[in-house]
Amino acid sequence: MKKMAMIAALSLMAASAFAQGKFGWIGKTSDDPDRMLPGVDPSRVVGTVITAGSSTVFPVSELIASMFKEDGFSGQVTIDSIGSGAGFERFTKTGETDISNASVAIKQSQIDAAKAIGRSPIAFRLGTDALAVVVSKKNTFAKDMSQAELRLAFSTAVYWSDVRASWPKKEIKRFIPGTDSGTFDYFVEHLYKKDRKPILDAKNLQLSEDDNVLVRGVSGDAYAIGFFGFAYYQENKAKLNVLAIDDVEANAANVDNATYPLARPLFIYSDAKIMNDKPQVAAFIAYYLTYVNEALKEVGYFPAPAAEQKKAKQAWLDAVKGRY
Repeated sequence: MKKMAMIAALSLMAASAFAQGKFGWIGKTSDDPDRMLPGVDPSRVVGTVITAGSSTVFPVSELIASMFKEDGFSGQVTIDSIGSGAGFERFTKTGETDISNASVAIKQSQIDAAKAIGRSPIAFRLGTDALAVVVSKKNTFAKDMSQAELRLAFSTAVYWSDVRASWPKKEIKRFIPGTDSGTFDYFVEHLYKKDRKPILDAKNLQLSEDDNVLVRGVSGDAYAIGFFGFAYYQENKAKLNVLAIDDVEANAANVDNATYPLARPLFIYSDAKIMNDKPQVAAFIAYYLTYVNEALKEVGYFPAPAAEQKKAKQAWLDAVKGRY
């Protein structure tokens, strides 16, 4: 389904009878399948919602914001794609944002920084992303790698033959997310036990916070390799091949059954005071959690486990403290 067609279809789903609530935008009916969250009438919501962070979460937030506007919101939702780390900086240190998009869980040091400016971050689990390790369609030899081979390919190996003897003696060109990216952090944590040095000391390395730059770099060179969120592979699979890891393919079934090694959770973060002082933020998050599964599937990610979805909705209810 095309994005605008999906937005139109989900807009019809959101049409319900709304009653005036204490927030001024909440009704007695809801499209939430768990019947936990109240209905939200975006046409009654006013103000701005400021978000920043993960480039991986960006397309989901962008789609939800488009749906929110299609359903009547006349305010503004800003979404800056700057990487999870930079997003947490704005949320926990400078206090510039209402919502932080993240493809890694918040660190204790970031929670402490947030508390210093009067914020207590609340995690809302959105779904799950699989990191795609990709090569160009021009690459005719690499179909799969073990995690040990991945560690070589993105660090000390100079030639492809250093990774696997049967592969050509051609220099490896590496295209990876920037160091502010949650995708970079997850990859380093998972494969290098949080040690950035091996990957950052590698030859022929280009880093970028823009996944489209990485796609162009990998797709244009038969001896290039890169990694990013699965959705960007989905968008560009006509010119990229995704590698199986430890003989496990990157697909929905293997993410759901937890056998794919490079799968990680996706989040948005906010704060109870923000949500109560700015009802438009609470409204946007309630709407987000109601329609996130449809948006995740459209973008190319995977819904969170049911227990995690309910936990996120309960976190919303606890934050607004019965004000709806």
